[in-house]
Amino acid sequence: MKKLILLVAVAIFCGTSAMAQSVVEDDEIFVVVENSPEFPGGNDSLYAYIGRNIKYPEAAKKEKIQGRVFVTFVIEKDGQVSSAKILRDIGGGCGEEAIRVVKNMPKWKPGTQRGKPVRVQFNLPIMFQLEKSTSESK
Repeated sequence: MKKLILLVAVAIFCGTSAMAQSVVEDDEIFVVVENSPEFPGGNDSLYAYIGRNIKYPEAAKKEKIQGRVFVTFVIEKDGQVSSAKILRDIGGGCGEEAIRVVKNMPKWKPGTQRGKPVRVQFNLPIMFQLEKSTSESK
């Protein structure tokens, strides 16, 4: 009888452990997946969206700051953008502006692994470049 109770207890413990493990795997953030997330309309639409929505920060204009800001974020299983963070900033408010634009993105087509939508980390470089005035180019 004691053997049977021990066996049942082990079975219950193993079942609970397996359930806890599946919850952890369910929330896993992938870096590489079979099918990558996709911005609606593809990469050209992504960069068009960024170009339309980025506002060059006044402090960066004043200091003539240019360069690439690198942002990382997660595309959730439903395509929402979450957990946006600056990986590399150039200053002058450019990083904050890049985060603002990323957080306001429309839903993406989520990435998939084994045919199921998964959370995927995505890194995005955003270029800040001042336009040359006609007097500077002469």
